[in-house]
Amino acid sequence: MTSEGTTVQDRPLLSDPPPPTKLRRRRRSPRRIAQRVANYGLLSFAAVFFVVPFLILLTTSLTPLGETLFSDPPRLFAWPASLSAYVTAFEAVPMLTYLGNSLLYVVTIVPLSAAVCVLAGYAFGALEFSGRNLFFLAIIATMFLPAEVMLIPRFIVTTDLGLANEYLGIILPSLLTAFGTLIMRQAFSAIPRELRDAARIDGANEWQIFRRVMLPVVKPSIAIVAIFGFVNVWNDFLWPLVVLNDESKYPVALGIAYLAGIGSTDERSLAAGSVISIIPIVIFFLILQRQIMDGMKGSVKG
Repeated sequence: MTSEGTTVQDRPLLSDPPPPTKLRRRRRSPRRIAQRVANYGLLSFAAVFFVVPFLILLTTSLTPLGETLFSDPPRLFAWPASLSAYVTAFEAVPMLTYLGNSLLYVVTIVPLSAAVCVLAGYAFGALEFSGRNLFFLAIIATMFLPAEVMLIPRFIVTTDLGLANEYLGIILPSLLTAFGTLIMRQAFSAIPRELRDAARIDGANEWQIFRRVMLPVVKPSIAIVAIFGFVNVWNDFLWPLVVLNDESKYPVALGIAYLAGIGSTDERSLAAGSVISIIPIVIFFLILQRQIMDGMKGSVKG
């Protein structure tokens, strides 16, 4: 008991935490709320704009034979659903063979193309040698050429090498892409040079710097190159049409075109084939979604 009439235990100690106070909720300004509502509204409109056509395509493939396809307004859901169109698509053409061929092209081209683009991007973005900018501009210039312009020289070279109507005739010309090289060059250029100099001071050689220092930083960019490469290879139509004569080597894009030629009046089977070709792209995107978002964030910050 002290002279003030309070005990020592009643006095707050210096080491005691301050009493909890109620946090004031920060009020958001009407302008900020309106901006957020506008952003979400725009994103919702974009989502509907891209999702509704796919729902109509899926509904067309699931509509039974006895019901009309072109209703007003168009239906977004088929009920009762029927899988007869998918059965017809697999019976009309060797769809499993086409899917297997596309899977072979993707599994072969995408990793090799990503590796080539990574090495080329590292050379153009991190190394210094004479003519670097000139060679890089020459590669980037091919992005501005229409694909049809490159068909004749590519076909001549492929034929002279004896790769026409072969799997390698599809794989080899697709290993280097200007877009993938550009993405990887920008990713390596954004890494500070001091990071590489510090690794050299620690005794690391060029291969160790590339594998242990630089490569882990650009993984999101590699994911972006992989997803774009997957979509391009899976949907490639023109070059396989030119270089292939054997239908057993057709990818799924040519298979759907062949299906359209056989059953041009059967909209349900064509829609079923299109849905089958879209599903692997969606699955691959979902697998690499996190890496792609990280790469996009890094690109925006850079």
